[in-house]
Amino acid sequence: MALGSREFPGAGVRPGSRSPVLHGSVRPPGYFGGVTTQRTADWAGARPPSGPAGAEGLRERKKAQTRQLLSDTATRMFLDRGFDAVKVTEIAAACHVSEKTVYNYFPTKESLILDRWEATARALRAQLADAGTHPVDAAEHILAGELTALASWLDAQPDLAATAASFRRFGQLMAMTPALRAYQQETTAGLVTLAAGLLADRIGGAADDPEPQIAAAGLVGLWGVYFTALRKYLDGSRTPAGVHDAVTADVAAAARVLRTGLGPFTVAADTAAADTAATDTAAMKDG
Repeated sequence: MALGSREFPGAGVRPGSRSPVLHGSVRPPGYFGGVTTQRTADWAGARPPSGPAGAEGLRERKKAQTRQLLSDTATRMFLDRGFDAVKVTEIAAACHVSEKTVYNYFPTKESLILDRWEATARALRAQLADAGTHPVDAAEHILAGELTALASWLDAQPDLAATAASFRRFGQLMAMTPALRAYQQETTAGLVTLAAGLLADRIGGAADDPEPQIAAAGLVGLWGVYFTALRKYLDGSRTPAGVHDAVTADVAAAARVLRTGLGPFTVAADTAAADTAATDTAAMKDG
C-alpha cells in the first residue's frame, strides 16, 4: 500500500503550502549529545533550539542550560571511557549537581545522550494530526528542519574533518553498547506506535490495524534512511551543502517508495523469475 491512496485522508493532497521535500540535530533527534569532544567541534550548537528566542523566562533558560551541560558532560565521558564504565554519580559530580538532579532531567542513563526523540515525537504528533497533510510530507517536513539545522551547524565548524570523526566516534559508541542500541530500538518502536495511532485516527480505525501499522513503520523508517545517509556522506570530504544535498536525495528516494508502493520491486522480482524460468528451460533442453 502506497501512502498516496484513499486509505489516509490527506494522502495525495498537495496543498499550496506543502511541506518541503527535505530542501534545506545536528545532533539528529535522539542521536547526539551536544558534546564538545574536541575544541574543533562545538557540539552544543548542534542541538536545534526548542523554541523562539526570547520566548522563555530566566528559569526556563537556566533549566535548559543545566540539561545541556548534563548531556554534554555525559556524552564526553561516555566517548572517553565507554558507556558502561561511567556512573551517573560521576556525571552528577562533574556537573556539581546531585544524582537526583540528573534523574530529574533524564529518566534513564541512556536518555542522557538519546533524548532528542522526544522532540521528534512532538513534531510527529503535531504534523500527523493535520489530516490535510500527506503523511510523507509530514515526515519529510520534520526531517527537513533537522537537516537544515545540521547543515548550518556544520558550516560553522572550523574543521569539518575533525567534526566528521567525532560523529563516527559516536556511531562506534552506539554500535559497541547493547544498552544504547536497545534503548534506541525501544524508542523507535514507541514512535511507530505513536504514528500508527495518529494515522488510524485519520481513517477511524485502530492503531493495531494492519494499514496504520505498516504505514507508521514506513514513515519512521525514513529516520533510519536519514541516519544511514549521514554516516555515509558525513565523511569529511564533502562540504555542508554537499552533505545536505546527498542526504536530501537519499531521503527523497525512500519517500518516493512510500508514495508509490512496492511496484518497482515487483517488476524486478517478475524479471528475476522470468530469467530463472528461461534458465531452467534451457537446462532442460540441454539435458
